[in-house]
Amino acid sequence: MENKIQDIFEVDGKHISLEDLIHGYKKSKAVRKTKNKAEFKRDNEQKLKPYQAELIKLQKYLEDTNKKMIILFEGRDAAGKGGTIRRVTRYMDEKHYRVVALGKPTEEQKTQWFYQKYINHFPRGGEIVLFDRSWYNRAMVESVFNFCTPREYQDFMNGVKGFENDLVRQGIIIVKLYYSVTKDEQARRFERRKNDPLRQWKLSEIDLQAQEKWDDFTSTKYNMIKQTHSHNAPWTIVRSKDKQKARMESLKVILNAVDYDGREEHLNYALDPEIVISGAREIEIMDAQITSTGKFIG
Repeated sequence: MENKIQDIFEVDGKHISLEDLIHGYKKSKAVRKTKNKAEFKRDNEQKLKPYQAELIKLQKYLEDTNKKMIILFEGRDAAGKGGTIRRVTRYMDEKHYRVVALGKPTEEQKTQWFYQKYINHFPRGGEIVLFDRSWYNRAMVESVFNFCTPREYQDFMNGVKGFENDLVRQGIIIVKLYYSVTKDEQARRFERRKNDPLRQWKLSEIDLQAQEKWDDFTSTKYNMIKQTHSHNAPWTIVRSKDKQKARMESLKVILNAVDYDGREEHLNYALDPEIVISGAREIEIMDAQITSTGKFIG
C-alpha cells in the first residue's frame, strides 16, 4: 500500500499541513470579504449623514412656517421603499413626522369615500407624513390583483389629479416617488427574504405572485405614470437596483422639493440622471421600448 506524504510548512515557527494552510487562507478571505462588505455599508451610511442633517433643517423650516408635506413611496415589492424611509427619518424629530403604512381596508372603510382613510392621516401644520404605499395602491396592487372593480379603478384614475391639485392649492407640498427595480433584482431580494429568518416576515403571499405578474405590473405602472403625472404633483422615478445610490438620490429629491432656510451650499444636490428620472421622461423611455421591441422591458 502506497503511503501518502503530506506537505508540511513552517509558519511563524509552527508546522502546518498544506490542507490546514489552504483552509486557513479561505477562512481569512471570507472574513476579509465580510469585513469589506460591512465597511462598504458603513461608508455609505456615513455619506448620507450630511443630507440627513439637511432634512432636520427642512423639518425645522416646515415647523416654523406651519407648512405641511406629504411624501409618497410607491413601487413594486422589494423595490427599496422601506429601507429608504428608514434613512429619511433616521435623525428626524419624531414629534414632527409620521410614517403611514395602511393595511387592507376594513368593512367600514369600504363604505367610505376612497380617500377618507388616507385623509385621516394627513399632516398638521409643521409636519411631514410619509406614506409607505398610498392611494396609488388602487392604481397598482388593487388593479393587478382585482381587489377593486374596473369602475373603481377608472374612477380613481379620472379623479386623482384633481384631488392632488386641490391639496397643492391648499399649500401642501407633495413629493411622489416611484421605485423601479429590475425583475432579476426583485427575484434576488425575494430569495434573500425567503432564506433569512430576520426578513421572512416581509414576504407575503402577494410578493410570491409578483414575479408571475411582472408584465401586468409594468403595464399598470405605465398607465399610472402617464395619466397621473402632472405639473402640480409630478412623479419622480428612482432606479433602485443599487439601494445605496437610490437612498442618496431620494434624500436629494426631497431636499430639492423645499426652499428651506439655512441650506448647506457646499453639498452636491444635483441628481444622478442614471438613477433619478422624471415621470415624463420615463413615459418617453417606455414608449420607445414599445416602438422598438413591441413590449416593455421593465
